[in-house]
Amino acid sequence: MPRGRPRKNPEDVLIRSAELIGWALGGIEREIVETRGKLASLTAQAAQLRTRIGAKGPRGGAQPAAAAAGASEAGGAGSENGRRRRRRRMSPEARKRISEMMKKRWAERKRGK
Repeated sequence: MPRGRPRKNPEDVLIRSAELIGWALGGIEREIVETRGKLASLTAQAAQLRTRIGAKGPRGGAQPAAAAAGASEAGGAGSENGRRRRRRRMSPEARKRISEMMKKRWAERKRGK
């Protein structure tokens, strides 16, 4: 028998690499299943929190400060129960007045340089 490491048979190498790929795929599939389970759990928790916020909103009674802060962050700026707040409309006169004031400020700033 010759000394040293035995020579690798190309067929053995292919079988070995296929086994490794199979193990890797199995691990990835397991991770996918676990992640889907975690996602389902988190989605259920979010739904429960949404129902609690909806049931104990500003009209339904007192709301804890942490829940109120979470509700405003989740819905965006100025939202109540996830609804967007209507923006005020500016009259054409007010828009013109603001435009003139800004033009005046920019002109003064430009002259100051």
